[in-house]
Amino acid sequence: MLALVVIMLILLAWALVAGRLARFSVTMPFAMLAAGVALTAGPNPVFIFDIEIESAEHVVEGILAILLFTDATEIPGGILGRQPRLTLRLLLIALPLSLVVAWFGGAVLFAGAGGWLLLVLATVVMPVDLAPAIAVVRDRRIPKRLRQVINAESGLNDGLIAPVFLFALAGATAVGGEGLADAAVHALPSLAMAILAGAVVGAAAARVLHRALDAGWTQSSALRIGVLALPLLAYGAAALVEGNGFVAAFVAGVFFEPAARRLPAGTLHLVEDVGTLLSLALWFIFGAIVNQTLAGGAITWQVVLYALLALTVARMLPVVLALIRTDVSAKDRLVLGWAGPRGIATLVFGMLAFIDLAGPQKDFVLAVTVVTVVASIVIHGLSTGLVARHYGRTAVAETGADSTDSGADVPESTSPGGPGPAVAPADRRGARVRWWRRRDTAP
Repeated sequence: MLALVVIMLILLAWALVAGRLARFSVTMPFAMLAAGVALTAGPNPVFIFDIEIESAEHVVEGILAILLFTDATEIPGGILGRQPRLTLRLLLIALPLSLVVAWFGGAVLFAGAGGWLLLVLATVVMPVDLAPAIAVVRDRRIPKRLRQVINAESGLNDGLIAPVFLFALAGATAVGGEGLADAAVHALPSLAMAILAGAVVGAAAARVLHRALDAGWTQSSALRIGVLALPLLAYGAAALVEGNGFVAAFVAGVFFEPAARRLPAGTLHLVEDVGTLLSLALWFIFGAIVNQTLAGGAITWQVVLYALLALTVARMLPVVLALIRTDVSAKDRLVLGWAGPRGIATLVFGMLAFIDLAGPQKDFVLAVTVVTVVASIVIHGLSTGLVARHYGRTAVAETGADSTDSGADVPESTSPGGPGPAVAPADRRGARVRWWRRRDTAP
């Protein structure tokens, strides 16, 4: 009961001062992580987590399914956003290159690790999640075009990495060539069945919910509950046909997204809020994991260097290369490369790898996960304001009168209850602006 009281007090305190703290890049995930570290540290901690491994795996998988579904439904302008060509370059060129660079970096730093384990590491540390640096898509001093691209990419890349992660994990845990061969043989059918299950659930649900609403058979509150059931329904349906549940949840969101435009405003709010609460609980538990990892002594200088490599070179270099021969300036390419914080997706993938791996490998992957996420919170969280201020000083000179692709919409545009003229309040995971909640407007 004490844990419940403390966590609710943290949430209440955050609700009172969120706007003020946003000015200093203090996010809700950071607050929950700090609380988790503080309240689970020492020989006599306030909280002691004793979680049964198998149950924890199902809970973590359910959280990721909800987040993947929500990611797929919340991108303005369609599944690829309002800058589809740039988004495709980041997803189809930069993302694979990032995995390759991370793999080779691991091969250099961790000479004794196997190839499959290195691929697991790469898929754990490369998914982008804006939670540690929410202001990057909320601060209007940053050009609107860049915010749109970052928003769309972050919503899609963890869904694309999920099947690669699961395949790499199957390879890392396979015993002998036969086990790996079985994993390879079942990978494509599993992916196909997942896509089929997700498409059927998403498209069918969109159709029946819309029909029920038009016929007057339901109401808005019931619609929200129905939508909340969809990611877990897709995940479970895929499991029944031996498909990939993560991919199914993501695909269900893709097929459901067009229907969201025709449903009442706020229909997706419940699934977003549930995802938010589950994510915050995960951040709190992550604080305990940080303490356990530090106490275990698994963090070495190689782990720290690898995490920094993943957050910088492995992200920025592929992005810069992928955007060659586009109209994106060199400075904007660097900003897009920098805007790759790691959060819930990395945390969930790392926890799943920890659950499935054995021996020193599990502690090794968990150490990499912990250092990468904590470093991202520090690096991306503290530097977001610097980047925004730089754009605020140079936006007019660089873009002239064209506010469509610039940050010229900054000065007086503020959402109700927002923390100030430049930064709007945070939504689920602090990452995205719903198309039915707020639209960017020209000055």
